Parts: sequence; structure tokens; C-alpha cells
Amino acid sequence: MDCAGDEERPFTMRLCRFATAVIPRVAALLLCASLCGCVGLRSRDLDHAETLAAVARPTALDCDRADACAEPSPLHALGDRALAESTKAKPVNYVEIVESGQDSLLGRINLIRSARQSIDVQTFIYSQDDAGLLFFNELIKAARRGVKVRLLTDQLFSPIDPALLANLSAAHANFQMRLYNPTFGRAATSPTEYVGAILCCFRSFNQRMHTKLLLIDGRVGFTGGRNIDDRYFDWNPDFDFRDRDAVLAGPAVAEMQYTFEQFWNSPRSVPIARLKDVASILLANQGPPARRPLEEEGRTPRVIALADAASNQDDIAARLVADARPVDEVHFIADRPRKHDSMPDEGGRATHDLRALIEGAQTSVLIQTPYLVLTNGARDMFTTMHKRAHPPLVTISSNSLASTDALAAYALSYKYLRRYLHELGFHLFELRPYPADVPIDVAATGALDAKGATGLPSQGPSRSGASQPGPSQQQPPRVRSEESRFSGLGSRGASLVPLQTTGLRISLHAKSFVIDGNIGIIGSHNFDPRSDNYNTEGVLVFRDGVLAQRLQAAILHDTAPENSWLVARRPHSPVSHLNGRINALFENLPLFDLWPFRYATNYELNPGCEPVAFEDPRFGACWTAVGDFPEAEISFKAFSTRVLTAFGAGLAPIL
Repeated sequence: MDCAGDEERPFTMRLCRFATAVIPRVAALLLCASLCGCVGLRSRDLDHAETLAAVARPTALDCDRADACAEPSPLHALGDRALAESTKAKPVNYVEIVESGQDSLLGRINLIRSARQSIDVQTFIYSQDDAGLLFFNELIKAARRGVKVRLLTDQLFSPIDPALLANLSAAHANFQMRLYNPTFGRAATSPTEYVGAILCCFRSFNQRMHTKLLLIDGRVGFTGGRNIDDRYFDWNPDFDFRDRDAVLAGPAVAEMQYTFEQFWNSPRSVPIARLKDVASILLANQGPPARRPLEEEGRTPRVIALADAASNQDDIAARLVADARPVDEVHFIADRPRKHDSMPDEGGRATHDLRALIEGAQTSVLIQTPYLVLTNGARDMFTTMHKRAHPPLVTISSNSLASTDALAAYALSYKYLRRYLHELGFHLFELRPYPADVPIDVAATGALDAKGATGLPSQGPSRSGASQPGPSQQQPPRVRSEESRFSGLGSRGASLVPLQTTGLRISLHAKSFVIDGNIGIIGSHNFDPRSDNYNTEGVLVFRDGVLAQRLQAAILHDTAPENSWLVARRPHSPVSHLNGRINALFENLPLFDLWPFRYATNYELNPGCEPVAFEDPRFGACWTAVGDFPEAEISFKAFSTRVLTAFGAGLAPIL
């Protein structure tokens, strides 16, 4: 990261002036110490470290066949089939939606083993946990059998030990790894450096590569919301993400490949041997340090079981290929690294194209996003759409306070509930932290039996659409929580509120759209200010009624009463109109929104009732208000969320 000459926005300049005036001298010295990371090793030292890594890389191969001893794969075969059926005039592309985290992990490992020439991986988060170590081992095995492997990950939330990166820099001549936009040119960012980066380089520090891709031989690709971390593959016993991927097979994968090449060749993508903390280790050891072989790490029973299952071709075909459809029109729309050369006011290419598709909706827009925070441009777009003579129905599936991993982002969406429901006409649903039936393999998480769980995916389909409840979907018993403090989780800095009961908490992370029941969109774009203006994003857009309706069914299943709360206006009262006016007043203030009587609240369906809309006369008999923050622990929720609501509006551009 370039620490000098960065043009800052006025807010940042005010923040820096404030910091200069009020930070105690000791804190200022710590800040200066962190900024020393901008100097450190000289360029020739980094060159020498890179040479040490290159010299240490083995070149011998485990295979001498032209196909690099690739395993057969139904997914790879689908890509071969699509290319064989394609002509220049009529390309053929197949698309499959992947709802299950375990299916996604199985499919990715199966594809890596099927690679004959190249594997390219691009991700926002790469964690050094079971999933991360499994991927490292599979990628290096592929490199040793003759496949060209490139791994690109954003640096900020990829907590990989610099010593491990030093070893990986010399793993094999066919294996290359780079980190995007490393803070102060380092792999690891300490808390002090984190603060220093915010103060010195606010804009560039926040510009992250959020795109996710797995590309095999230029003919099959995975994309969506999942990062490489246990929580995205149903492997955490406490907290997992409900997410979604899409598999693309055919000529359109070239659009994904072009995006990857743009990022791989960007000056912001730094080879790991040139990262200052990694280079220091290489220089100190005159090469990679002594370390236990990587294949001996992370060999847990569930990793071994899943690695075996990934070679079961019949199971892979049933889970990931059987429902794949040829689509007439499909495109991968993505931001380029040049988005980070300037500060766009309302997004890059992904944002502009996504908005154009939404603006063209005639009857319905269905959005699933973990963070319901709109830019001014998005708000204006929905306002115009809502004023049409026949506005499309806009339905949103998002997180509740109890399920979110980003408290500050939720607080801001809570602030604008009246606007979303009244002015924009949204139909809003918030995911419960313990949904009864979403495609999470509970058995694989270990939450049911931490000692006995194998991590093997459960039998039966869990691909697209709504999964049926079964042993692997049933939530484990919950007990009253003894915790009453704010908690953080893991390397991404997730913020979780305490709940009234403990159990396997599920958080929505999928980013998907369905327009008019005919256009489906799956990708990394959260449709929020960060995705618009700071992160680079990518989305797969397909026009196919059958596939789009599968996606629609899956999202609507997440909004079912057993999985989500309905958010709607409070029951009418003598002061409803006045309360709405006061809410509207505070919405337009960046601070001091401490008004306790909100326009909307959460509802759950009464037993024996069918869901009815708020406008239906039967609504009051079928839905019961359960408060603004159901399931959240009482002593903490009101204070924290109200305070963040009051003071968080100024943070909207980076939330």
C-alpha cells in the first residue's frame, strides 16, 4: 500500500485533524511505530528474498502424462460438453446453483483434482483453518502433478501465518500466490498497524478485492459469496453462513478468466515472497524455514472424510450436475482493479449494470443481501420505481440483529426501516439466528456431537431450491445463554450480539437477485455502499426462467415464517402518525437518533395461520409482534443498537 500522497475525502481529513489534536502522545508514538512499516526492507532485499524462494522451489513432477494425471469429474465433463456443443454463432453454457456449503466444498475439491492445465483461485478471505489447509494441500498436489496454480487473496482478512507463506512461496515451481493490496506491504496487520492505516491511508486501506472465483482449465468456474473459511462450508460448530454459489461451464467462463487476469497482473497484487514480514523470514533463514510438511497439518477426521468423498463421481454428479441447465444468455459482470484508481461516487461496472437490470424490472425484484444499507443512488432508483403507476413488488431477505455478523451495518438499516417500508414499499424479512430449515448441514458443523461428527455431507439432495428438513438440518437443542457481553468472532472482525439462548447460529451471507422471475443474479455484490464504492465485485447474470425460479424459490424459502421474521409497521394507534413523522425527522439527521418508538417491528406467524400481507384484514389475527430485536439478549441490544443508530449514519459510505 502506498502510504504517501493519498488524496483523502473531507471526512477523513477531519478525522486526521481530530486524531492529531486529541490522541495522547503515547498513542501517537504507537501510531508512528506502525507507520514505520511503510519503509522497512529495501527493494533489493525483497528481490533477494524472492530469489531465495525461487531457488528453493522444486520442479520435479509426480506425473508425466499430458493430462497431468487428472481425476475424472462430472463437473469438468460438463465444461468439456459445453465447449463441444458450442459454436461461435451459438455458444452453449451450463449453470447450476449451489445452496449447500458441503456441496460447494465437495465440488471445488473435485474440480481441483480434475484440472489438466490450470487452476486460478480468487478470494476475499482465506483462513488457515480446516478448509484453508485442505485447499492448500489440494492446490499444491495439483501443482506437483503439472498443473499451473495461481492463488490470489485479499490481504486484510486472510490471517495466514507469514511463516507458512514463506514456505508456500517455495512450495513448487507451478504454484504461485499473491496478496491484493497488502497493508504497509505486509501479510499480517497488527491492531496498531490497522489504526495507523485508517489514519494515514483511509481510502486505499478500505479498497478491498471482494470478488470470488475458482477457475479450472478455463472451462468451469465457481463464483458467489463463499470465502475459503470453515464458516462458509458448514464446518463451524457455533456460527455458520447461509451462502450460495453458482457453477458456470462453457465459453462464458472466459469472462471470469479475463477478470482474474486483470487482478493477477495488477500492481496491487504482490507475490508473497515480496511481503515484508514474509521476506524477513526468508532472509533470516536464507530460504523457507524448517516446518512440518503441510500435508500433515489439518488432517482432522472430517477433512479426511470429505477428501475421500470428493472422489465419489456418482455423488458429485447427483449433487452438482444433475440439475445443471443450458442457458441462452449468461454473463459474468465484474469490476476491474482500476476501480481502485479513483473514488467512484456510485460504484463501478458491477454496480451500474446491476442497477440497470433492477431498473428494468416490470413486476418483481427479489433481493437477498446480508446488509441492507443503500447508497443515495440506490435509494433514488427505488423511489422512482415505487412511484410508477404499477410498481414492481420489491422483496428483501436480510439479517436480523440476532443473526448478523455486522452490528454497525444492521444498526444503520434499522435506522431507515420507515423509509424502506413506507417510502420505498419494500417487503422485508429478517433471518432468525436459529432458522428451522435452511440448507446448512448441521451434522457436518459438529454442533450435534462435537466428538462424533465426521464432517461427511449428509445423503440426499441439497442442491438448489428449498431443502426438506431432515437429520442434517435439525438444529441442536438450545439452552439459556449465560453470556451478556458483546462478542467478536474470528479473523474477519465479525461482531455478534449475545442471544437469549445458545446454539448453532446461522447468519445470512448470500448475495442474490431475481428480476421478474426470469433473470437470476448470484455473486459477491452486497448492494451496499462498500460494494458500490470501495470493494471490487463480480456477479453471474443468467436469463433463464426455470433457473431463475429455482433461485427465487430458495430465497423465498429463507423468508418462510419458520426461518425469518416479517418486518412491518407497528399496529395503528392514536400516535402512529406523529411517531412516523418523528422517525422521518431523525432519519435525516446524521446524529442523535435516540427516538425509542420506531415505525416498524418484527412479527412471527401464529400457529395454524397462513401468511397474509400487512394490508390484509386478517394480519392482526395471524401475526404477533415480537419486538424490534427478537432473540437478542435484553440488557445489551437496546443500548448498543440505539447508540450505533444514533452515531452510525456518518459511517454509511464504508459500511
